[in-house]
Amino acid sequence: MNESIEIPLGKRTKKYRFFEILPGMMSYLMLFLLVFLSWWNPIIAGIYLLVIIFTIIVKAIRLGIYTVRGYRLLEKAQKIDWRSRLNDLSNPAMSLTKWQGNKSNVFHKKRHICALEDILKEPGEYPKPDDLYHIIIVAAYNESIDVIDPTIKSLLNTTTPNSHLIVVFAYEQRGGEEIARTAAILKDRYGDKFGRFYTVMHPKDMPDEVVGKGGNITYAGQYIAKVLKNEGKDFSSYIVTSLDCDNKPYPSYFDYVSYEYIIHKDRKQLAYQPISLFINNIWDVPAPMRVVATSNSFWNIISSAQPDKLRNFASHSQPLSALAEMDFWSKRSIVEDGHQFWRSYFFFKGNYGVVPVYVPIYQDAVLSETYKKTLYAQFKQLRRWGYGVSDIPYVASHIFVKNRQVPFLDSLVKFYELLDGHVTLASVAILVTFGGWVPLLVSPDSGRSFPAHQLPQTISILMMASLIGVLITIFFSLKMLPPRPSRYKKHRIIYMVVQWFLMPVTSILYSALSALNAQTHLLFGRYLDKFDVTEKAVIKDKNKKHKKIINK
Repeated sequence: MNESIEIPLGKRTKKYRFFEILPGMMSYLMLFLLVFLSWWNPIIAGIYLLVIIFTIIVKAIRLGIYTVRGYRLLEKAQKIDWRSRLNDLSNPAMSLTKWQGNKSNVFHKKRHICALEDILKEPGEYPKPDDLYHIIIVAAYNESIDVIDPTIKSLLNTTTPNSHLIVVFAYEQRGGEEIARTAAILKDRYGDKFGRFYTVMHPKDMPDEVVGKGGNITYAGQYIAKVLKNEGKDFSSYIVTSLDCDNKPYPSYFDYVSYEYIIHKDRKQLAYQPISLFINNIWDVPAPMRVVATSNSFWNIISSAQPDKLRNFASHSQPLSALAEMDFWSKRSIVEDGHQFWRSYFFFKGNYGVVPVYVPIYQDAVLSETYKKTLYAQFKQLRRWGYGVSDIPYVASHIFVKNRQVPFLDSLVKFYELLDGHVTLASVAILVTFGGWVPLLVSPDSGRSFPAHQLPQTISILMMASLIGVLITIFFSLKMLPPRPSRYKKHRIIYMVVQWFLMPVTSILYSALSALNAQTHLLFGRYLDKFDVTEKAVIKDKNKKHKKIINK
């Protein structure tokens, strides 16, 4: 284990604790500052609040632009025959002639021509498409085969030859006998359908591990790496993708990743990030969960349109050569996906980036056996994501040191964006929703202040400008909906629009409070060192009232 890139366990240094305290302290300070300013001077409190509002409006407009751009990229990339483009790379001379005579304006045409020209100049620097293999680690805890089987089946229906797919079903010993039986069934059902199919059980209570997904997929990665090393295989010919057991990759995903891997000469120092869309079961989940899931989906679309700010999230791909050197993923974090960016960034001394892959990995929205349990499960999932705030002290401990090994300015900007993102998430929705009333409630002089009386109305008018982002989201979310299940009437589409009235509620109860909860845990050193597995339920029959609980 490379301790230089690992999260510390046990007692932290004073410096590390300071940066653990910092995000929660800043979030609470932003909230309490409004209260203090309202008591001291309502006018200044109003100015403070209006500055925040104007900042949010500017960001909302910017995000609206990126939403449109990201969705267009998603649409265009899904129309491309990535298998055909891979074949072009195998025969660049003939393909270049064909493309130079092509007058159409298809997705990344100029980029493709440049890639063909580069391969012709230095053919030895670029791998052959037929030499590449994909290792797919499917992580599971105790999920039912009803959840897992569609994921494995979806891998059979990709445009990549099945012989070039190596499937590793990684399951937890702590998941019990049922998941072990599921593994045996999957092995029997799919063992001869791929190039290789392995089932790997992650032992429970491993040393120096928190209870989480990172330890599971790392154990599976180490297993397959050992197998291939013993066979004398070249790790640079293998690309590893981690999937949750409810994930379904777009059919051309692996071909697309292969293409990006080939055309980038610095391929070892790159991760390949698809767009996670939480829409597999979007028709089945309650309205608040639909809003949360759709909002998260569009955040991923927005992120993909900003490659310079893109980070690892959920399912992603990395070369086996890189993963083996850095001992795969963190076993000490419950947010191993997002943390992998920082782990890789510091391992490669700042020479690391994330390449957007503009096709989706389809995932489930949160759904449990009852409405109440679904609401709670959603909060736990978002709190776990919010615990990505634990990356702030980790990043700071690698930047603010004498023997810094990453570019200072680049890393400082990244640190600021990380800190700003978490503090904004935890505080701004609360300030915007309730802030206008605080001066009236706190200050005895506000009753005689016309500006204080007008502040709630002023904020409402200003926030109307940000509605353009919501309208854009509603429009594209309807276009993105999967086919309506026959168990639902046509009028259910109305609920998909009306649900957005819940956005202020979900923004506070889920986005803000879950983030604030995670930051509070970190603030007081009450570390979240156990992965709260999201419950998964499926609707089993035509009577939508019946749900089968899959994972507890």
